[in-house]
Amino acid sequence: MTDPHPSGGRRLPPLLAGLALIAVGLLILLIGAFATSRYPFAFDRAIIVGARAWHGPAWLPKVAGDITALGGGVVLTVIVVIVAGFLLIQRLWLTALATALASLTGGWVVDAVKGVVLRARPDLVPHLVDASGYSFPSGHATSSAVVYLTLASLAGQVTPDRAARRYLLAVAVLLVGAIGCSRVYLGVHWPSDVIAGWSFGTLWALGWWTATAKARVAIGGER
Repeated sequence: MTDPHPSGGRRLPPLLAGLALIAVGLLILLIGAFATSRYPFAFDRAIIVGARAWHGPAWLPKVAGDITALGGGVVLTVIVVIVAGFLLIQRLWLTALATALASLTGGWVVDAVKGVVLRARPDLVPHLVDASGYSFPSGHATSSAVVYLTLASLAGQVTPDRAARRYLLAVAVLLVGAIGCSRVYLGVHWPSDVIAGWSFGTLWALGWWTATAKARVAIGGER
């Protein structure tokens, strides 16, 4: 259905708003846990050990590896370049610029936080894929949230069809969720690494949605 209100794409998506509230709550809980407990936390250990004990069907490790690749730096960079190029062809200059800047600066923040926290990767179970560097926050979970949620939310600002906006954001949420879960299943990240990444990426997307919406109003659109 086409939204009868031309400004519909500039109203904050309820799903994104709800996810942002959850993200704030989770970050508060993580900060409290870091302040009062030693990490990895008890739930970190329990989830990783439980997931490996369960293991799942024989095909699941391969599928998890394929899913986790969707949050890798090369794949995300290719997606951002393709989408930004498409937006430029459509003369959506502001959306293209916001997409590129949100993705680029988000990656810088992730690297900076990793360099400060210096958390080691899990060693409770063998890793099912190669992984290097520090663990907190999960780069795949954070970067996929930054890229996919930002792309979906910004695309919603220039997509007049309400159903299409909801579909894009729902797909992004499911994809980000699957990527984060795959990192824990593969044994290369603690669950708290992924939760922190999801939370940061969601709030990052919300921030860029807000900034872009205000800029669009200020310049009177893009076309």
